[in-house]
Amino acid sequence: MRQMSHVSPTTKAAAHALSRREREIMEAVFALGNRATAEEIRARLVDPPTSSSVRVMLARLEKKGYLRHAEDGLRYVYSATESPQKAKKTAIQRYVQTFFDGSLAQMVVSLVRQGSWTEEELDQLAAEIKHARKEKSQ
Repeated sequence: MRQMSHVSPTTKAAAHALSRREREIMEAVFALGNRATAEEIRARLVDPPTSSSVRVMLARLEKKGYLRHAEDGLRYVYSATESPQKAKKTAIQRYVQTFFDGSLAQMVVSLVRQGSWTEEELDQLAAEIKHARKEKSQ
């Protein structure tokens, strides 16, 4: 498989905001293991547009620096330019800023209150909080 060049985002401010459909495409790429063809991506989209429209959006995401592609025979295989972990962190930060005025604690409290948790899950949450406290005090 031959690697093709891509344009990487120069700064977060320079990176264009993603449309709803572009975010959906990025989510599909990550859900497919960060390696997917245009048709695999299209199959995961809600009310999918035409194949050619998906390819246009993939090219736009490459130009914005979010995706790159490699040739695999006659088809392109797309992957994100940033790791799924970094994308997850960025998405969570954006979500916290939008819905909880930047307060991670408010988000966690909201999630704890809304969830129907098993004892095992509550123990796991308590262990993570204990771990965070221990790391902070070091």
